Amino acid sequence: MKNKGLGENKKYNLLQLENKVCVITGAASIRSIGYGTAELFAAHGAKLVILDLVMNDEIANDLTHHIEKQIGKKTEILCLQCDIRNTSDCDKVIAMAVAHFGTIDCLVNCAGIVKSEGMLSITDEEYDLIMDVNLKGTFNICKSALKVFAEKQAGVIVNLSSLAAQRGGGLVGGSHYAASKGGVISLTKAIAREFAPMNIRANAICPAMIETSMLDGLSEEQLNDVISGIPLKRVGKTVELAGACLFLASDLSGFITGATIDVNGGIHIH
Repeated sequence: MKNKGLGENKKYNLLQLENKVCVITGAASIRSIGYGTAELFAAHGAKLVILDLVMNDEIANDLTHHIEKQIGKKTEILCLQCDIRNTSDCDKVIAMAVAHFGTIDCLVNCAGIVKSEGMLSITDEEYDLIMDVNLKGTFNICKSALKVFAEKQAGVIVNLSSLAAQRGGGLVGGSHYAASKGGVISLTKAIAREFAPMNIRANAICPAMIETSMLDGLSEEQLNDVISGIPLKRVGKTVELAGACLFLASDLSGFITGATIDVNGGIHIH
């Protein structure tokens, strides 16, 4: 029996997220992973809901203009202010997204903060802030989105963790940061296991040394020292991390859930 090529059995969509409504947190800065993900998703046909604590009309207009200029076409973008530490804020913006677009199909959590203090220097306030944003915030917005996904019996979550969660810090971020991002991995696996029967997938990405404002605190010497330990001998670009988000958000990864994907240039191979 002659094997048919895959192309004979399936129509491929070059726009991987065409007409999908994708919620992205932490995308107000054009240098951020969240923004890079939003731009790539829009290029692939997604309708965007961009959430950020600092969002206002000026930032929203700038983001929309910049994305449309970069991708060369008009796109549908809803920008909303949201403090993901607050459960009512999360419920409110997800409800607003559904009211505007009719549904949501995907959630990508890029919001997060990093601090690099040694463990003995970390105050209660600093610990609580890191945990509240990175772990509790991720939990809150996931919970709000999952209410919609569970009702429609479909949905995708992509949570950004960190290399720090896998190796106990070591590049940027203290023990509280590593612990919060380790919690994100565990949370993602728990969501994947609980909601898989509802056709809801959840995966985590562990980036390392991506070209964002997080590198601004490093001197040129420090950065070169880090790069010398990366097998690919460079830091990553936001679009490369966004590419992993696109894969996990799209049907190309339809049989992947509960996974942790490394985007680290080979600095941590395990």
